[in-house]
Amino acid sequence: MSDDDAILRPCTPADVPAVQAIYAQAVREGTASFELDPPDLAEMLRRHAGLIGAGHPYLVADLGGRVAGYAYAGPYRARPAYRASVENSVYVAPAAQGRGLGRRLLAALIDEAALRGFRQMIAVIGDSGNAASIGLHAALGFRHAGVLRAVGWKHGRWLDTVLMQRPLGSGDAAPPGPS
Repeated sequence: MSDDDAILRPCTPADVPAVQAIYAQAVREGTASFELDPPDLAEMLRRHAGLIGAGHPYLVADLGGRVAGYAYAGPYRARPAYRASVENSVYVAPAAQGRGLGRRLLAALIDEAALRGFRQMIAVIGDSGNAASIGLHAALGFRHAGVLRAVGWKHGRWLDTVLMQRPLGSGDAAPPGPS
């Protein structure tokens, strides 16, 4: 079975244990997330419910009945003026990385966020050395918006945050819809 066979679908609470496992490994071993300790299942279920309840898209890549990756768009910032902007997160299980699954997830997330009326998607990429994530976002129309130097300390070193941005739908050509 190839990654092309993966079914992209909405994430359900039943998927969250697999999502939590993928994210826990990324937190423990990587620099994409600046969390230092992986959230437990109860916290991940709370986060999932909050995003879904607020109308944000949350997708999984189902590969043969197994969650191989996930992506969601959450609030960029909490203040009301940011209501039309979302921040994306994309994580793929290590065994499924490097074969285009992250690209499929992010492309579907962009489409779904635009359908829901969001106007800007922000990528907050942990570690300026994360060439795979920076390249993925650039390939899907994100533009470099800045670098925050040495803002996170993880795994014994300072990490940058790379900001990238992509308009959704009509972007800034018109005011956002009702809130």
